Amino acid sequence: MPIYKAPLRDMRFVLNEVFNADAFWQSNPALSHVDSDTVSAILEEMAKVSENVLAPINRSGDEEGCSIENGVVTTPKGFKEAFKQYAEAGWIGLGADEQFGGQGMPKMVTVMTDEMIFAANPSFTLYPLLSIGAAMAMAQHATPEINAMYLPKMYSGEWAGTMCLTEPHSGTDLGIIRTKAEPLADGSYAISGTKIFITGGEHDLTENIVHLVLAKLPDAPAGSRGISLFLVPKFLVNEDGSLGARNPAAAGSIEHKMGIKGSATCVMNFDSAKGFLIGKVNQGLAAMFVMMNYERLSMGIQGLGASEAAYQNAAAYARDRLQGRSATGAKMPEKMADSLLVHPDVRRMLLRVRAHNEAARCFAMYAAQILDQTKYSDDPAVSQAAADRVALLTPVVKAYLTDKGFDACVEAQQVFGGHGFIREWGMEQYVRDTRIAQIYEGTNGVQAQDLMGRKVAKNNGVFVASFIAEIRDFNATLAGDANLAFIHNALEQAAKEIEVATQWVIEQANRNPDEINAAAVDYLHAFGLLCYAYMWAKMSKAAVGKDDVFYADKLRLAQFFTTRMLPELTSRLASLKSGSDAVMNFEMSYF
Repeated sequence: MPIYKAPLRDMRFVLNEVFNADAFWQSNPALSHVDSDTVSAILEEMAKVSENVLAPINRSGDEEGCSIENGVVTTPKGFKEAFKQYAEAGWIGLGADEQFGGQGMPKMVTVMTDEMIFAANPSFTLYPLLSIGAAMAMAQHATPEINAMYLPKMYSGEWAGTMCLTEPHSGTDLGIIRTKAEPLADGSYAISGTKIFITGGEHDLTENIVHLVLAKLPDAPAGSRGISLFLVPKFLVNEDGSLGARNPAAAGSIEHKMGIKGSATCVMNFDSAKGFLIGKVNQGLAAMFVMMNYERLSMGIQGLGASEAAYQNAAAYARDRLQGRSATGAKMPEKMADSLLVHPDVRRMLLRVRAHNEAARCFAMYAAQILDQTKYSDDPAVSQAAADRVALLTPVVKAYLTDKGFDACVEAQQVFGGHGFIREWGMEQYVRDTRIAQIYEGTNGVQAQDLMGRKVAKNNGVFVASFIAEIRDFNATLAGDANLAFIHNALEQAAKEIEVATQWVIEQANRNPDEINAAAVDYLHAFGLLCYAYMWAKMSKAAVGKDDVFYADKLRLAQFFTTRMLPELTSRLASLKSGSDAVMNFEMSYF
């Protein structure tokens, strides 16, 4: 059975020593209730939940999956009990506003708890995750009356939430959705249509499910400008908060998937179901994107959680597995063979995974701190700058962490050799479960296009220039320290290469719009490597000069990253500069 142990030592290093969280919280009156002792206790408790409650039902949940009969969906054995325990402990409302029953913890805290539960059981995690995302969209766009009625129940785990966007003919292109909303005399709407790929659309974990549904009014403008957002509950809610009649919003079937089989992915049919407008008419995408951007950041954490769990199992296997002898002479002469760890290629795989994990964890915390600045800063200029940075980095966190997380799971599986392909070791489940993270909440190709098109070319590289300026300001603090010269020089070179490539693509796109999409994935991966280099510089500065093996190993891993992984940035940009002709110079009939 796979193992998992929450990496609390590294989490605390990133939180307290790299980002100096206590000082950040105490400098902001809205976060003065947060302190490192409280957060440490939260992390300890979540580690217990992840290791002892969620991880043990991960494999069994995959093997059993969900089932549907007469529209009733049953989750795998143990999920209902685990969800009840999880909800009653207050975990769903950990980061929620206190006025709705939440605990008001910042994103810098929930980014770590999310990593643990994703590592332990991604299928389970999607149920509370969708509720949190739906509640966030409602909190910002629903009426006070709706929020007072629904949010406390959602944060307590009594009710769940979903997001209903995709239709059989309409995936990324939401402008062509067909779901209709007919106005009713009482101010509500009759919602009719079919949505697919709806995570948690139906299940047995909660007594009610709150669907957020994109639909169009009869006179709506064409395209995405005509989309509105509606709240459609599974059971209608009476004025006193009790549940009323069953709404005609039901699961027609569940999908049979490659992975995350413990998560119910439903086809949802809305047959004149009663719905309530959230936000303004024809501005549904703006409201839904509150939820979508939250989910995109969470998907990046899913990739990190999976690769951390995969690494722990691969490293344990490599320590114990005896195969062959070291090329420089037997290291375990008393045994029939040496450990796999004597072989450089096995170490290469493990180090690549670990270097990704530690950089990704730091990058996720960096993004979390910026999100907290957008929410809690009382300085409008700081909030706006942070919002711009979040816009730039959201597609990177989502796509790069999931791309590299999946690669890491495959690499960790490879350490096992043939055993990695056998079900009992658990590695093939990590690979299958993580694959979806590159697809849902906007495929990674779409994320790359969003980065290259909207966040770079559209504003002529202003967001990138600001980010690189920050990197250079930080990098200047490393100058003169011989122990950090390796990362200082590597980071400056990476920043320069991204700076040049950014302007190159912008110039080329002015002549040929296809250049944006053709360059997008290579640019995102190169940009992701720059972000990782920045994180390794931050971690190296926090580790240098400290007399402990933890810090010495951190610096050694930083050197591995700069010499064995960062050079991919240059090759990615070389591929990018081949231009769009290399991919567009084929007739459609060729395919």
